[in-house]
Amino acid sequence: MEMERAVRSSERSKEKKRSISRRLGKYMKEQKGRIYIIRRCVVMLLCWHD
Repeated sequence: MEMERAVRSSERSKEKKRSISRRLGKYMKEQKGRIYIIRRCVVMLLCWHD
């Protein structure tokens, strides 16, 4: 009984870590995309000739 609880607890913590890392990965992807867009806009503004 005690062993089963320990196993379940460790499985939950692994699942939680996976969930957190997925969320972090998604957040990092979004930030990377935003930085790319901002960088492109800055380059266009700097290179724009009237």
